Amino acid sequence: MVKIAVSGVAGRMGRTLVQTCAQTEGVELTTALERSGSDFIGVNAGELAGIGRSGVMISDVLDPDSWDVLIDFTTPAATLAHLETCIDAGKRIVIGTTGFDNKDKVTIATAAQFVPIMMAPNMSVGVNLSLKLLQIAAATLGDSVDIEIIEAHHRHKVDAPSGTALRMGEVVADALGRKLDEVAVYHRQGITGARKRASIGFSTIRAGDIVGEHTVMFAGEGERLEISHKASSRETFSSGAIRAALWLMGQQPGLYDMFDVLNLRDSHLSGSVRSLT
Repeated sequence: MVKIAVSGVAGRMGRTLVQTCAQTEGVELTTALERSGSDFIGVNAGELAGIGRSGVMISDVLDPDSWDVLIDFTTPAATLAHLETCIDAGKRIVIGTTGFDNKDKVTIATAAQFVPIMMAPNMSVGVNLSLKLLQIAAATLGDSVDIEIIEAHHRHKVDAPSGTALRMGEVVADALGRKLDEVAVYHRQGITGARKRASIGFSTIRAGDIVGEHTVMFAGEGERLEISHKASSRETFSSGAIRAALWLMGQQPGLYDMFDVLNLRDSHLSGSVRSLT
């Protein structure tokens, strides 16, 4: 039985993770974490998640003796603090948090020398299969198309573009031999001039309760290819995170992503996807 700790349990994703732990054979939720001062400290995690009373109360103390893997969907600052606990205790961590800056990414990569870390902006199996398809499409179509990425999420999401959209952009740029930070276009307004072929455009929608939608458009002369993924439930992300936690139990220290978990990596098409996003 793999013992799971979940941070940020009061959020939508945290509650879904509590539900998925209860539904998944071979795992046990043993720690439910929230920030200090939260009104949810002392609340029963199962009742908060809507699955009935459980034996786990929400705490602001991350006791490393009570769990094997931490699943973290919080904020960059909170995740980095939890990562220090994992390093000190030699514990594994699954990171679904997005919004890290370059300095944060270096910190995480350094930590991976000491503990196994699985980090991905999106844990969905479907999204990661889409990344594989994007590699193939970009490598095949090359410079003959214009590339645009459109993403939509609920009104409460605080970062934009989404981590998944950025990962998609990185995968496409890598396949084309480009650097995303040199070709990304995040804003258009007024007279912008003709579009540059090498650019990769991003469009962001924040509205209602949209769980997550991503479309990458490869637009050429006379035809257009679109690769889309639409999530209708957060369970697709939580199931992927639990799958990653179980997989991580058999790994040595290192920085992994969902391509590793799903065995989607190969030397020809996937070698560039490991870059931390």
